Amino acid sequence: MDGRISGVMFYYYFICKRKLWYFSHNIQMESFNDDVIVGKHIDETTYNRKKKHIMIDEIINIDFIDDYKVIHEIKKARSIEEAAIWQLKYYIWYLNKKGIEGLTGVLDYPKLKQKIEIELEAGDAERITNALQDIDKIIENPHIPKVLNEKICKKCAYYELCYI
Repeated sequence: MDGRISGVMFYYYFICKRKLWYFSHNIQMESFNDDVIVGKHIDETTYNRKKKHIMIDEIINIDFIDDYKVIHEIKKARSIEEAAIWQLKYYIWYLNKKGIEGLTGVLDYPKLKQKIEIELEAGDAERITNALQDIDKIIENPHIPKVLNEKICKKCAYYELCYI
């Protein structure tokens, strides 16, 4: 599957392996989840003067690019910030592999009026490569990964598939 791992899949990898497995097998529950709907509304109603949703290779979908080589990712809340950071680092890494260098990133939280600057750091490329290999294994596995059973599960779009 290498080369077909989307930004959403990479994001889900850092949230829940089970959610990643469902999503990668075309079981998608996001359109029915209130939190996802609110997040999409925030995305659609903010930064309207920017050219948004820049799709690259049908793999990554950058929310918008600002200034010179600054990639932005819009998020609703900071509750799963580590996953958002790695998603943005994946975008930077992916574009670096295509020969576009000198990129940085910004996580935008318009509802919170906060921003976090993101850069690739030493060791990030190796962690991304390892994550991609692990994602391939999860996707190729015919068995669904275990239920995470964490606090974030209660707000997950896949909650019913895991617990009911």
